[in-house]
Amino acid sequence: MNNFVGRRGYIATLEAELNRVRQTGRGRLVSMRGRRRVGKSRLVDEFLRRGGRPAVPYVFFTASRQPLARELEMFAQDVARSELPAAAVVRGGGVTFESWDGALTFLATAAGGTPQVIVMDEFPYLVEQDPSLEATLQKVWDRYLREAPVLLVLIGSDISMMSALTEYDRPLYGRPTLEMVVQPFGPHETAEMLDLPSADAIDAQLVLGGFPQITQEWRPGMSMWDFLGEQLSNPTSPFIVGGERILSAEFPEEARARQVLATIGSGERTFTTIQRRAGIHETTLQRALEVLVGQKRMVSAERPLSSKASRETHYAVADLYLRFWLRFVGPNMAEIERGRGDVVVARIREDWSAYRGKAVEPLVRESIFRMLPDERFGDAQYVGGYWTRRGDVEVDLVGAGQKTRPERVAFVGSIKWRERATFGGRDLGRIAAQREEVPGTDEDTALIGVSREGFDEQGRGLDAALVPEDLMEAWK
Repeated sequence: MNNFVGRRGYIATLEAELNRVRQTGRGRLVSMRGRRRVGKSRLVDEFLRRGGRPAVPYVFFTASRQPLARELEMFAQDVARSELPAAAVVRGGGVTFESWDGALTFLATAAGGTPQVIVMDEFPYLVEQDPSLEATLQKVWDRYLREAPVLLVLIGSDISMMSALTEYDRPLYGRPTLEMVVQPFGPHETAEMLDLPSADAIDAQLVLGGFPQITQEWRPGMSMWDFLGEQLSNPTSPFIVGGERILSAEFPEEARARQVLATIGSGERTFTTIQRRAGIHETTLQRALEVLVGQKRMVSAERPLSSKASRETHYAVADLYLRFWLRFVGPNMAEIERGRGDVVVARIREDWSAYRGKAVEPLVRESIFRMLPDERFGDAQYVGGYWTRRGDVEVDLVGAGQKTRPERVAFVGSIKWRERATFGGRDLGRIAAQREEVPGTDEDTALIGVSREGFDEQGRGLDAALVPEDLMEAWK
């Protein structure tokens, strides 16, 4: 990876935790979460290889949904291969682990005064196999690990489970000394890594989603179409395999949730259209959405932002890479596997303009949200959109001081992410007319424009006119 772009801050944070262990001789507990394939494991591995100076002994164990006895056996093997103080005893065959209580207690008591790191990757898998593990870890931490020179790092891709790990009613409440959330690359990091201008970097973000392993496949000088042509010509490329692995790991048994996710990925946004296309019962769809939105957090559920309450929910795949994959890669695997990636690229070219116009909306909203507060956007503190049930009114950008039922709307705006066409007078007239359709607006509600190709003279009669460079600046 190019100088480990976008990850140096995370490594510095882990270094600081390890330094505290060295200085105090006491344990530190790090809970790390982030979307699957975002690079958490590689980040920690990089820290262990070059982040700890001087180097410290460590064990890096990755769970794999095996039965408890097998997980403990593999953990013992990893310990034996490590340089931990306990490793020699385990290698000598004098120790076997029959429980996590025994395994972690043994490592803590064998530490002596030697600072060391214990990493447990895919921690939620271990909790699946042994629901008592949280309580076990609490006991071992309180009795032994907290008083030992140990940095314990728990890593998990199940964001809901890892977030809940430290809630008030859970055994580990109050124990972690640090909770880390590893995010995908933002557009600025993508631009830096790929050496792309702002507009092209944002387009690349809509395809790559900021996933490090996939981003590094985009070689310097490549266009987006070069990248897609190369990746889609190889059924085993990281770009293709990444989506398959995410779905297999997240939905090993939940076929309905995966079916609903694919339906949303195809472009359906409302409950009714999702149900109709998926062909499932209303109750089944509700349960699937609870999994996708609440547990997995793979789908966003947004409601119109205005002074009038609305239940007209729009659903979308939250991750940009997976959204692209479900729309263009997954449904076309037959062609890809028989060597006709060129056919798939041609289909993407046909749909790209329409797809990109919608896919860029959440990224633009997040970019503006990062700018707030800003006098250009009035007193807005939140950014959303607005639409009606009939679909006759749909506004790309709405800003307000409150997230739900604000008394007044601070701004409305339009996104024109098209090539070879600037934001013009007709676009300005359309958003000015739509302003009157959004509850909570008045003549002082600001008009905002966002354009990939800039603005012509007629289109500059806006309160704020944003180009790709402005959006990129928000991510620095």
